[in-house]
Amino acid sequence: MTHGFDTLQIHGGARPDPATGARQTPIYQTTAYVFRDADHAAALFNLQEVGYIYSRLTNPTVAALQERVATLEGGAGAVCCSSGHAAQIMALFPLMAPGRNVVVSTRLYGGTITQFSQTFKRFGWSARFVDFDDTAAVEAAIDEDTRAVFCESIANPGGYITDLDAIAAIADKAGLPLIVDNTSATPYLCRPIEHGATLVVHSLTKYMTGNGTVTGGAIVDSGKFDWSASDKFPSLSEPEPAYHGLKFHETFGPLAFTFHGIAIGLRDLGMTLNPQAAHYTMLGIETLSLRMQKHVENATRVASWLETHPAVESVTYAGLPSSPWHDRVAKICPKGAGGLFTVALKGGYEACMTLVDSLEIFSHVANLGDTRSLVIHSASTTHRQLTEEQQVAAGAAPNVVRISIGTEDAEDLIADLDQALTKAGG
Repeated sequence: MTHGFDTLQIHGGARPDPATGARQTPIYQTTAYVFRDADHAAALFNLQEVGYIYSRLTNPTVAALQERVATLEGGAGAVCCSSGHAAQIMALFPLMAPGRNVVVSTRLYGGTITQFSQTFKRFGWSARFVDFDDTAAVEAAIDEDTRAVFCESIANPGGYITDLDAIAAIADKAGLPLIVDNTSATPYLCRPIEHGATLVVHSLTKYMTGNGTVTGGAIVDSGKFDWSASDKFPSLSEPEPAYHGLKFHETFGPLAFTFHGIAIGLRDLGMTLNPQAAHYTMLGIETLSLRMQKHVENATRVASWLETHPAVESVTYAGLPSSPWHDRVAKICPKGAGGLFTVALKGGYEACMTLVDSLEIFSHVANLGDTRSLVIHSASTTHRQLTEEQQVAAGAAPNVVRISIGTEDAEDLIADLDQALTKAGG
């Protein structure tokens, strides 16, 4: 039987606890698990049997969350980890090697741009930043050393929507996996695998948990990529020395990437999600569709109001008919353009700082996707490490503030913005 999204967000991955009958998934706050006997332990360590060994690798609470996220995204499997940044490292880890590159969108979260442009160099990896609206440039950036294509479905901070189908076609033609960060959209608004994505990554910290309590990340594997079609992905197609020559793709098929993420990624990188954080995230996901509907409804009303304000130069929300990406909403995010956008003020940098300091309901924090409305001046915070040219390319120019619309009363949010814009010189 095929179930709807609202049913799956509650029941996916969750079953009554076999030991106690507990209906809510328990927090399995344990480091290790007792083996039945010596043969059982050997089989687990040799990947001949699936089970629990040590909570750096697997944990029943985390496993339930992994199943739920994979189900909502329409993937074959998922690996959860400690943050969205950890998810990005873990997604690329089996694919990359020194001298290899990844082709990425210029419209990315500032921390991701820094991670890709600076930290990746320490691994011998490189990132090639391209405007993903220029499909010819994306295609031209791919060479023999490219191992993945990376973008965000709804880009942070501007709410830009990527034409995933067009980018997937380019990646597919090149025999490369498309990795899509679906944090800002969530699987309720966008399901990248249906648009050709190979892997989907999340910062579970944001909308998926939805209440600003924990950090977490996830990598969802579509299970559809042929890792053995070329010699580009030896970690998945060739013998693995640590497991007596086992070939992950040959052995695990559609779950090859998922098993590699646990058996190699979590084993050696150790970016483990703790079970209490997994529990909070599962609770958050139970109301995901309800929250996202409200985020979209509020964002549409607030963005429409802001667009008419005399102090406002422009609003980037893709849900507005004036947005250059408005036509992508129906195709990529049919249930709405999300709750994230930026506002450019005519008063420039100083007006942005005054606005941020004058808001009362909005919280000034470096986060998004909360039930609370949030605001930040990206150029002086999350995108501070970037050059002004990079800031502008990422949608975080000095005269821009990022707004994450929460689930409060929209009229209260508008009133708060109105009084703050007046103080900011509007």
